[in-house]
Amino acid sequence: MSRGRNRLSSGGRWVVKIGSALLTNDGRGLDQAAIAHWVDQLAALRAGGLELLLVSSGAVAEGMSRLGWADRPHEMFKLQAAAAIGQMGLVQAYEANFQRHSTHTAQILLTHEDLSNRKRYLNARATLRELLRLGVVPVVNENDTVVTDEIRFGDNDSLGALVANLIEADGLILLTDQSGLYTADPRSNPDAEFVHEARAEDDALVAMAGGGGRLGRGGMATKVRAARLAARSGAVTVIASGREPEVLLRLRRGEPVGTLLIPERSREAARKQWIAGHLQARGTLVLDAGAVAAVRERGKSLLPAGVRDLSGDFSRGEMVILMDENARIVGRGLANYGADEARRIIGRPSTMIEQLLGYMAEEELVHRDNLALA
Repeated sequence: MSRGRNRLSSGGRWVVKIGSALLTNDGRGLDQAAIAHWVDQLAALRAGGLELLLVSSGAVAEGMSRLGWADRPHEMFKLQAAAAIGQMGLVQAYEANFQRHSTHTAQILLTHEDLSNRKRYLNARATLRELLRLGVVPVVNENDTVVTDEIRFGDNDSLGALVANLIEADGLILLTDQSGLYTADPRSNPDAEFVHEARAEDDALVAMAGGGGRLGRGGMATKVRAARLAARSGAVTVIASGREPEVLLRLRRGEPVGTLLIPERSREAARKQWIAGHLQARGTLVLDAGAVAAVRERGKSLLPAGVRDLSGDFSRGEMVILMDENARIVGRGLANYGADEARRIIGRPSTMIEQLLGYMAEEELVHRDNLALA
């Protein structure tokens, strides 16, 4: 078993994206039997201890089917109307099928702005992680009824990749109506070869990928771009046919199904590099000796009680530098509270946060997953 396949077998968290052509049986309404089959597999994986988040296309296509539209409209308001209608059927289908396995689902609608804004990013991350902790399967889709050209993801492959970054998933599974990536379009080139495994960052993959289908905005090109996005946080990506029997269970067993695209860095190393090198620091937190030891030696989160002083004007989700009392840099991290709120809780136990602020966003000032040591 390759290193990437092993990541899929041993990892604890997947994002699974199912495309429109699969869900709607090429436009003929929701394929209820297929949805039931995928949910059966997802429930079995969850019962085995795997945390799952589902990114589902199909709202626009289902709305089109309900409205009797044969071709995808170009007008934004028509797409949004179709999405609003289709989302109802899509959510009902997932909820009913997961309830057969006594599993709760949660509907999550996102826009690009939700993940580019630092405060919303942390809010979305905290909510999704709590849902996963509770054993709920979040069903994520783009919020098509409110997006504009400037903030739309453009395809759910990219949404899946960004969500994989958000929750630090080990694997991004892109289920499509094709078996995977080929070196050329196999429908027109008989010499096209199947790509079993490649580096996600390989520029040659872009040239191999094709365009989108009749119903969806995506295509193989968007899947390659999604794999590159997911690789930024160290997630392994698989592009595979959703029509393969037991495809998700076979991937979990490490079978060579679909095209495997591997990141150059591990999940932890990739995220820490992003935190350490790609954000501008907005403030400084001065830690006492106990907090320094907890963060540096025991891999703990930074609690308000361990902070002696702070400087700067930062908002929730922005980068802060962690220093010891001798002005030596300990690390960098994303603050769970803005500077004004942080000043009111530093030096105090986490149990007093709600009393001091009137609410509690997190018990940590900087969570260990959002902290990179110097």
